Amino acid sequence: MNKKLRQQAGVTLIEMMVVVTIIALFAALVLPKMMHQADRAKITSAHAQINAFSTALGSYKLDTGTFPTTEQGLAALREKPENAENWQGPYLQKEIENDPWGHPYVYHFPGDHGDEPDIISLGADGTPGGDGINADIVSWRN
Repeated sequence: MNKKLRQQAGVTLIEMMVVVTIIALFAALVLPKMMHQADRAKITSAHAQINAFSTALGSYKLDTGTFPTTEQGLAALREKPENAENWQGPYLQKEIENDPWGHPYVYHFPGDHGDEPDIISLGADGTPGGDGINADIVSWRN
């Protein structure tokens, strides 16, 4: 009887292969969906940051009469630029962060899309244009 229990106590190679195959199939089906969710979260975060910059820029303009120049950039929301009369900042609580992919936001004023400044996240690839996760996230289509 002791010999019979020892033979049944182990796991066979086939049983291990079945378990490994099930885990691999699960990973192949679930991981891409989870990665897609992470990408979507980064896009949502970039939109939220651009909206926060736009709100702060509106307050800046109310106080100073104009938006910061391209040269002054978003840094003008945290530190008073030279010749900025009636600056009442800082207009943002935290330092200017890079976009969710680690790239600096692009700021232009005057912008090419109306009277407001252009604020752009260049997406995951950090270059203009692109599709999907690499697409630019822009203030004028927010």
